[in-house]
Amino acid sequence: MAEAPGAEVVVDALVIGGGPAGLSAALNLGRARASVLLADAGRPRNAATLRSHGFLTRDGVPPIELRKLGLAELAAYPDVQIAARTPVSTLASVTDAPDGIRFLATLAGRGASAPARVAARSVLVATGLRETLPTIPSIRAYYGMTLFSCAACDGWELRDRPLALIGETGDLATRALLISRWTDELTVFTGGAPVVDVAEEAHLASRGIRVDRRPIDDLEGERGTVSAVRLADGDRVPIAGGFVRPAWHPSLEFLTGVAPEVDADGHLVTDASGRTSIVGLYAAGDAACPGPQQLIVAAGAGARVAAVLTHDLLGVTTAH
Repeated sequence: MAEAPGAEVVVDALVIGGGPAGLSAALNLGRARASVLLADAGRPRNAATLRSHGFLTRDGVPPIELRKLGLAELAAYPDVQIAARTPVSTLASVTDAPDGIRFLATLAGRGASAPARVAARSVLVATGLRETLPTIPSIRAYYGMTLFSCAACDGWELRDRPLALIGETGDLATRALLISRWTDELTVFTGGAPVVDVAEEAHLASRGIRVDRRPIDDLEGERGTVSAVRLADGDRVPIAGGFVRPAWHPSLEFLTGVAPEVDADGHLVTDASGRTSIVGLYAAGDAACPGPQQLIVAAGAGARVAAVLTHDLLGVTTAH
């Protein structure tokens, strides 16, 4: 990692985001002897989750522990620098710069070792998503403990219980069908939003799934264990866990200066190798299409894109 005029550090790759995708990418880039700076804002979307699941050899590990293990492994590679608690403020394209520099990033570091600016030959975006939960007063008291957003991640732990699916998005019926793999007692709560049509409700009913369209007043329970959905008319529906459908928002404000292509939901559009519409800019994990995914899938995407990035830096094309 070198210093350059007008920039604190110069790297082959700036990795933005320290979740599974970013950590995996930084690890594989470091192993390829690329100089890397990993800038991590330190605000993971799964911070409320007590246990993560489906990650081979780490099933049930707390997300914070998985993160610590990843950072410890990166410490073994001298060409990988970590800028903790350091969001990227802006990213700008650079033209006619020496030594293949394509981007200049401004960092808003709170960590003592964070540089102010980074000049990079390539950038990998792995910033994940922000989420907005349904507007229910006490929902945060249960989220990550007995209410979750990922059925594939947490359905097993809630199997064979009476469950709720709470949301106000158009894919609620599809999500209900998925969750029904883990329970025969599922109620979909729309909170009064017109998001499940008559045909969808009939299809769900044929699978034993109920739809409740009444507005929700709040949830009931204690110590993180939800026990009922309390409706605005005073009725209570007992449950022993469930899922919510958040609204997800890609964290890409810093990219306004380069303006890569995004899809209708704001996720970065990439090719099969993780390349965006901007040469030298890559994406992996939840920030890229199609959006939210399991941790192990995001980590795999980070590794795959790191390999492609390494090949592109050399100007070579290989089968794998």
